[in-house]
Amino acid sequence: MYDTRVGDYLRQAIFGAHSSEQIYITLLLSYSLGEGPAATVTGLVPDLHHFRGSFGGKDVIPLWRDAAATRPNVGAAALAALRAALGGDLTAEDLFAYAYAILANPGYARRFRQELAVPGPRLPITKDRTLFDQAVALGRRLVWLHTYGERMAPEGAAPGEVPRGGARCTVAVPASAEGYPEDYGYDAATREVRVGAGRFGPVTPEVWDFAVSGFEFVKSWLGYRMKRRAGRRSSPLDDIGPRSWTAAMTEEFLELLWVLERTLEMYPALDGLLEAVAAGPCFAADELPPPTEAEREPPRRANQRQPRLV
Repeated sequence: MYDTRVGDYLRQAIFGAHSSEQIYITLLLSYSLGEGPAATVTGLVPDLHHFRGSFGGKDVIPLWRDAAATRPNVGAAALAALRAALGGDLTAEDLFAYAYAILANPGYARRFRQELAVPGPRLPITKDRTLFDQAVALGRRLVWLHTYGERMAPEGAAPGEVPRGGARCTVAVPASAEGYPEDYGYDAATREVRVGAGRFGPVTPEVWDFAVSGFEFVKSWLGYRMKRRAGRRSSPLDDIGPRSWTAAMTEEFLELLWVLERTLEMYPALDGLLEAVAAGPCFAADELPPPTEAEREPPRRANQRQPRLV
């Protein structure tokens, strides 16, 4: 929704390039990383603080520079150099998926902790085409998971469908206004998440504690859906919320748990990939030409007027 009544300082360049093909990587470019993944993705137009809920800046990198998904957001000379070295069939989507396979692995921040003391991730790009392709395959699956099935879906998968995991709703959250959850918790012994009177499990401690630079996904999701919601109250609009817990909310919570389950299952393969990439030959920065000034500029739209809300 592009409307200044629901957003502050909306970027026309971002909205003008948005489509069902667009994907955004978000990360921290101005602050040091904490524990966890160094990047996240979304198929939706991201908020300034999408990466970890705060400290946002110029940290959103879209895959495409246009809504038709014909102009990749990567320097043409750099992409040509990669194609010359790795194979002419390499695409901007491949490079995007490769980058996500490396950066979304918590092992990246651990391994390069000293180098990352200076803010801004640096991407090791392997010169081994076999390793590159392995990273692309893993990165595409991560993008598929983290966009809830909306982007880079594997062959045979329905767009928007999240692969089911092990967690189930074992005790339903009451659907009445009186039973709306006021608190939540986690029992490590039974591996259950309590949501008011409802129960979800099994949920491993790793899923419960999953975090990106201190931002805890499960706890934040629940905190903003309690009767007294988390976060600062800035206007009476903050008092508007659901009057009762719905089946859709239960499904959304399960999908979050399933995505985290599947993500954690991928970490051993991602760790092995990172070790192999770091141990082998990688491109030096001066081997890939920088983008031109025109490529650095945000794309301009033919019509700069604010679109109508429809």
